[in-house]
Amino acid sequence: MANENLLKILGKFRGKKIMVLGDIMLDKFIWGEVNRISPEAPVQVVAVTKENFVPGGAANVSNNIASLGAGAVMTGIVGNDNAKDELVMELEKKKVDVSGMFVDRERPTIQKVRVIGRSQQLLRFDYEKKGYLDAHIEDQIFAFIESRIDEIDAVIVSDYAKGTVTKGLMENLIELCNSKGKIIVIDPKPQHRDFYRGATLITPNHTEAHQMANFFEENNNNEEIEGMGKKLMEYLGSNVLITRGEKGMSLFEKNGKVTHIPTFAKEVYDIVGAGDTSVATLTLALAAGASFREAAMIANYAAGIVVAKIGTATASIDELKKSIEDG
Repeated sequence: MANENLLKILGKFRGKKIMVLGDIMLDKFIWGEVNRISPEAPVQVVAVTKENFVPGGAANVSNNIASLGAGAVMTGIVGNDNAKDELVMELEKKKVDVSGMFVDRERPTIQKVRVIGRSQQLLRFDYEKKGYLDAHIEDQIFAFIESRIDEIDAVIVSDYAKGTVTKGLMENLIELCNSKGKIIVIDPKPQHRDFYRGATLITPNHTEAHQMANFFEENNNNEEIEGMGKKLMEYLGSNVLITRGEKGMSLFEKNGKVTHIPTFAKEVYDIVGAGDTSVATLTLALAAGASFREAAMIANYAAGIVVAKIGTATASIDELKKSIEDG
């Protein structure tokens, strides 16, 4: 019966529209065969067989929303470069609204290039320039959000601490969402903890929660998790969902309820992008009328799907239905 309720919620995903604010990235994957060591240095030689691009970071959250049959509106910053063009093309393929992506000519589009050999990640190159965005672009982003807030069902903040998420922007955004009765879910970074006060829900992983709560031991047992979750919930005035890898998720609601949800992952090949999938699915479920517990369970199923895939991946609505049905 519980699974039937979850499936009913999935049926309400189509027609929902979610705005995603955060650090927009392009992920490039270089795939190849590894059969020998270089004669020039003690390193592996990768004979490249193919390359592909996929949206990463906050753009991967938008990509996941689109894969689940809902509308996604992307806002944040990109550079004036080829990576931006590639990223826009990939997002438009999925019908993601890119009208809120603003060009910052002072920095490149964030790009992560991963080299994969024999299904293993061998190396990663990062192209980025850190530092908070300037006040002019911050104002542009908030004005864009304000102009579209009435047509969307929820906001996701995907914070990778690359400069898009600022204290002033978050204060204005949370106040706007609360005044309009909009759900706002935050995938946080510990150094920005105080930016998130008053959000609907924050979704740190275990390590992030540990740092945000200033706990000195990191055991990942239920007793420690409950101490961290309650401390964060009270400090931020938000509901809290801590993702715990193979131990699943722990949900702390402001009404005092604590729920531990076991993982639904059957095989784990690659955790790249699993947090993006989780926050996208969770927020869509809340927008579709799910309780926090139901939304967390659906997100857990979605995360279990993508960790069984190699590279930055998404979960489709059909995959999610099947996973819940198989239970």
